[in-house]
Amino acid sequence: MTLRQRVQDVLDELVAGGAETGVQVAVHHRGRRVVDAVAGVADGTTGRPVTPETLFFSFSTAKGVTALLAHLLVRDGLIGYDTPVAEVWPEFGTHGKETATLRQVLTHTVGVPAMPGGIGPADLADWPRICAALAGAEPRWRPGTRTGYHSFTFGFLVGEIARRVTGQPVRRLLHDWIASPLGIAGELYFGVPPAEFARLARLEDAEPQPAEPAEHDGLLAPWERQPRASMGNDPGFLQADVPSVGTFTARGIATVYAAVLDGRLIAAEQLEELTAVAFEGTDQVFGNPARLALGYPLGRLGAPADEAPTTFGWPGGGGSYAYADPATETSFAVTKNRLTPDFATAQRLSAVVTAEFGLLT
Repeated sequence: MTLRQRVQDVLDELVAGGAETGVQVAVHHRGRRVVDAVAGVADGTTGRPVTPETLFFSFSTAKGVTALLAHLLVRDGLIGYDTPVAEVWPEFGTHGKETATLRQVLTHTVGVPAMPGGIGPADLADWPRICAALAGAEPRWRPGTRTGYHSFTFGFLVGEIARRVTGQPVRRLLHDWIASPLGIAGELYFGVPPAEFARLARLEDAEPQPAEPAEHDGLLAPWERQPRASMGNDPGFLQADVPSVGTFTARGIATVYAAVLDGRLIAAEQLEELTAVAFEGTDQVFGNPARLALGYPLGRLGAPADEAPTTFGWPGGGGSYAYADPATETSFAVTKNRLTPDFATAQRLSAVVTAEFGLLT
């Protein structure tokens, strides 16, 4: 049985059993797409089926693309990893953030994991307000000394740095530097054009939601920690530049990771630098051990303890996931519209892919 058929069988089983509503999976190996599978419905209220062209709002899985934009800035000599953020964004250099660097932004060590007080989901479309609030924020720790998941702030930090050195908003950079050169314009968005709304999957919440760990309550607001379908279905939010989250097809984001691996976007030397361990410590938001490369957690979700952490990529709240594995020359992505409190689907599918290509290295 081919890998494509094995993946399809898993998807069909998950949908038939009610674990998922609609799912896409894409896999690239050595620059070639080997899986582009779908199952279920994009909209549970209408029965519209999922196709490979269906767009899924996939929360933080988009952080992998945001991090890539930072690497392309470095590639083009517009900024260095160790350039202080305040050098290109002077207003950011307050309250001890004067020494914070792009490297520290990418390793979530700047110390501003939460949106400043008074900022809520409805404010995220106001780019100037968010960036002014972040510039004036006092860090929770001295930059570079600890790490903690920068849920929504990460995208605005990278995005404003990019805007300062290029003069362009992140949605334009995403199109011009990544989507268009890779031939995937229309499959990857920060800010979805209204003309594309008919292609969107409709998200739905899975119940019950898990309880929040009391020992970490308060560092992030509930809306920053817990994905909700209402956010990803809101037309106003979907149209906004919020580059910690994004909308795409599985094959679109898998193509991006494949292009990172095969040299279409960055050189081998930069790939080696950005995938090396850049920071290790306890995540101050969630309390878990964190091993971070430049912009990406290292290691595959659900991997056995003895599996070498060769993958880099991002999961997203609700269960989406995308990554690249230089050791096996594969990229993988799963997008879905049922927001589950775990990553069981992604872990099961990535294990199928790893079992296939682990034999070919």
